[in-house]
Amino acid sequence: MNLLTVILKKAELVTEICKELAEEGIHGGTIIDGTGMASVIEKMDDLPIFGMLKSILADDDDNEVVKVMLFVMSDEEMEKSKKIIHNTVGLDEPNTGIMFAVPVTFVEGLGA
Repeated sequence: MNLLTVILKKAELVTEICKELAEEGIHGGTIIDGTGMASVIEKMDDLPIFGMLKSILADDDDNEVVKVMLFVMSDEEMEKSKKIIHNTVGLDEPNTGIMFAVPVTFVEGLGA
């Protein structure tokens, strides 16, 4: 089992990703709203060293909500999911998101 995590800057693609996964028989994920770290740094007034960084970030779209998608799944499901997500999002383009997986040594509550 694996925990597949997708941090998606293109939040508008969540519905399409979920649809594509469901069509492949992959169900049962969790989607959480998140905020990029750059957005937090931009709002800090007490960090003068980041003045230049702050002015650069102020023009960026980092104030937008990102979507964090979490899936506990088998190796086979993960491979299918990776292809679907990569093809839908285009993770090779900048500012689209990241995807990674970590092994899960214990899981309970997934059903049969």
